Amino acid sequence: MRYSEMHLPTAREIPSDAEVTSHQLMIRAGMIRKLTSGIYSYLPLGYRVIRKVEQIVREEMNRAGAQEVHLPMVQPVELWQESGRWIHYGKELLRFRDRHEREYCLGPTHEEVITDLIRNDIKTYRQLPRNLYQIQTKFRDEVRPRFGVMRCREFGMKDAYSYDADEAGAEKSYEKMFVAYNNIFNRCGLKFRPVEADSGSIGGKYSHEFMVMADSGEDAIVFCEKCAYAANLEKAEIGEPEKKNIAEKDWLSLESVHTPDACTIEEVSAFLKVKPQDIVKTLIYNADGKSCAVLIRGDQDVNEIKVKNYLGTAELELADEGMILKVTDAPRGFAGAVKINTRVIADYSVMNMINFVTGANKQDYHFKNVNIGRDFNVEAFIDLRVAQENDSCPRCGGKIKFARGIEVGHVFKLGTKYSKAMKAAFLDKDGQEKIMIMGCYGIGIGRTVAACIEQNFDENGIIWPMPLAPYQVIITPVNINEEEVMKASESIYASMLACGIEVILDDRDERAGVKFKDADLIGIPIRITVGQKNLAQGNIELKIRKTAENRLYPLQKIVEEVKALIDQELNPAA
Repeated sequence: MRYSEMHLPTAREIPSDAEVTSHQLMIRAGMIRKLTSGIYSYLPLGYRVIRKVEQIVREEMNRAGAQEVHLPMVQPVELWQESGRWIHYGKELLRFRDRHEREYCLGPTHEEVITDLIRNDIKTYRQLPRNLYQIQTKFRDEVRPRFGVMRCREFGMKDAYSYDADEAGAEKSYEKMFVAYNNIFNRCGLKFRPVEADSGSIGGKYSHEFMVMADSGEDAIVFCEKCAYAANLEKAEIGEPEKKNIAEKDWLSLESVHTPDACTIEEVSAFLKVKPQDIVKTLIYNADGKSCAVLIRGDQDVNEIKVKNYLGTAELELADEGMILKVTDAPRGFAGAVKINTRVIADYSVMNMINFVTGANKQDYHFKNVNIGRDFNVEAFIDLRVAQENDSCPRCGGKIKFARGIEVGHVFKLGTKYSKAMKAAFLDKDGQEKIMIMGCYGIGIGRTVAACIEQNFDENGIIWPMPLAPYQVIITPVNINEEEVMKASESIYASMLACGIEVILDDRDERAGVKFKDADLIGIPIRITVGQKNLAQGNIELKIRKTAENRLYPLQKIVEEVKALIDQELNPAA
């Protein structure tokens, strides 16, 4: 491609509304333009990278036995009502009516549509397993779109769905996708890590997120230094501590203490001259309209995902003043488990506590010397808190550490969540009707591109890994008005095109410095500089964008050398 013919509007200034590096560079490099909040147009350079990712995804999905389909983005209300998600999915689901007042939504994902397709076509176990995938536009009405294409409302996604006759088959399908995802992100040239994750609104038994490691990542990753355990912060487990034998003789007498205006852990700690670790927080939650008290040590934070999963609720939020007053007879800030009027569950951090402080369910009062078993009982001790650095690994007991990452893929083992609700059944070999076992597997195409930039840039611009580079080579004639320079440049350009090399010829009548800056900004891996001085000696300069290394090669060998470099980058194991 000739630069003079390209629609490539690069910019020097950093956009004022772009918070992260990938957003800044994608705009500056002429890859994207904002249409409206959370919705972007991909320009030619950006779309070439998108297509590179899509091609890698297709090849690996096909290799794993999945088959590509294309499903409608507009989905009817009836399917979502069948699955139960029309009510529970939330405000991210963009709902609308057609001219006949029929209700629809723009698909944020396609579990309902694909399950409707499968249940009508699959009748017996002989037709299973099946794995269908698509690469298609999705829409989620994010409350706060940000970070460019990293968290936008309209986005490209690869979503796949597997259907199996039994659990053993579902495990095999999941493992195939897990391997395929590792292959995809390895081929993209990314540094990534699969981590255990919560299934969220998709549902299902367990899942893994694929995280690209980056300091700018939105998500915290918990990992063990000794073993392979890794999880996102929502899912990170805390191992159950050993239960201590606490003698009743060590219990001190329950004492009610006046604590005027002391509501927070910090205020109560200062007033009573105790450590936050000696206080038990009592948080009242509204779980699908019913109250529940969650107990946790004063210096810890509740992981609401864990609470929601334990209770099995669709909606969970902190109770309002009315519910708190109803179950505690006191305003917010003075709740405690003693004589509380609701169910009580407790985090492991509370299990071995003795003579601790809690709210007294009375305004401006707290209890000292509270003990479980004498003053109140709990329904269960479970892992309900947010993991902290240096907690014990739930697998090997080692210390866990934190890193930052960007989620680019997610694989779920769904079980029968959708197939049961939507009656996706088949006849087994004995003629008995069974429900299909499902899995679903997503990759954010645009997120993968943005994550790649977050991992590969410097002060001059993007540094594309060869597999995702929009073009592999850029040829930069120092002065297009010098006949020999342009003759050599055109010859190299023609030879590279003939060899199948993806190449730009920067034929603009611009100063060399401007061309070099643009080449660095858009991140082309190899820059060929054709100048009169080197050409007089029969040489051509080659610069590697990633390392800034400069090399001189004879004009006659430059194409051969470039092709070898590209092959080495694309096939490092060969």
